[in-house]
Amino acid sequence: MRTRFTESFKIQAVEKVLERTNGVTVKDIADDLGVGQSTLGKWIALARKQKLEPMQDNDVPRMTKEKRPQDWSAEEKLNMVIACASLDEEKVSERCREQGVFPHHIKQWKHDFVNGKSANTTVNTRSDHKTLRQENKALKKELNRKDKALAETAALLVLQKKVNTIWGNDEDNSQ
Repeated sequence: MRTRFTESFKIQAVEKVLERTNGVTVKDIADDLGVGQSTLGKWIALARKQKLEPMQDNDVPRMTKEKRPQDWSAEEKLNMVIACASLDEEKVSERCREQGVFPHHIKQWKHDFVNGKSANTTVNTRSDHKTLRQENKALKKELNRKDKALAETAALLVLQKKVNTIWGNDEDNSQ
């Protein structure tokens, strides 16, 4: 028997995938939700085509092409933190739904601003990671090439010794 998921569950699952952090994979989220990875992929594709939307009769806003929380600028994050500062939890949740973020994002942004963390640090960290991965890949490639050259040289030396033992040294014959 196939499990039927509600439209709101599908939307929340897609939002969870789109708002995941660096170390979390789509497979991890699918396993956590008890959904197949391919099914979750189909939901993401439907959401991108704007075909995955809640029913008309409930007052949950339709899913739009909102940007991910990671894509918000520092100014936008600060404005959202300030706007939510005087609201109670219910109003914060409502405001977050309108903006396409979760209340925990607001708390994290506030924490980051209080501790002096910049939004650009994550972007810089990502580019640093990418640069380091590329550098690591190039170094591994060079090391592999040098290992092969060393193995070839060692094989040639072994063969040279065998040839010398079988045929004798050229130096021995010349005198």
